[in-house]
Amino acid sequence: MESYTIGQAARLLGVSVDTARRWADADRFPTRREGTRRMVDGPDLAAFCVEVAQEAGDGEDAPYTSARNAFPGIVTGVKLGTVDAQVEIQAGPHRIVSLLTREAVEELGLEVGARATARVKSTSVFIDRV
Repeated sequence: MESYTIGQAARLLGVSVDTARRWADADRFPTRREGTRRMVDGPDLAAFCVEVAQEAGDGEDAPYTSARNAFPGIVTGVKLGTVDAQVEIQAGPHRIVSLLTREAVEELGLEVGARATARVKSTSVFIDRV
């Protein structure tokens, strides 16, 4: 079974190490000691990741959508063409680039620094194990 340090867990959760430590101290997920390091077992971290994602989706301002792969982040780049546009979003450690119409970018008011959520639906998803 794979285990993670608090720092690795924080990166996977998309939060600071301090936040991950506070959550562990509040018994939101179990940890154990390996020498001087606090470790989280993979299955426990996976269950907590799902719980955190569900909590984030429970907000009143959450849109109604069938797309489950949502990456909230901040717009870091917008390249406008005559008809099309390229928008780049940094969502935690993920850089997401989307091509859409210029009209859509203008209607959504997408500009560098704006909060946005990238939603992904794909028929082909590739997974690499690290």
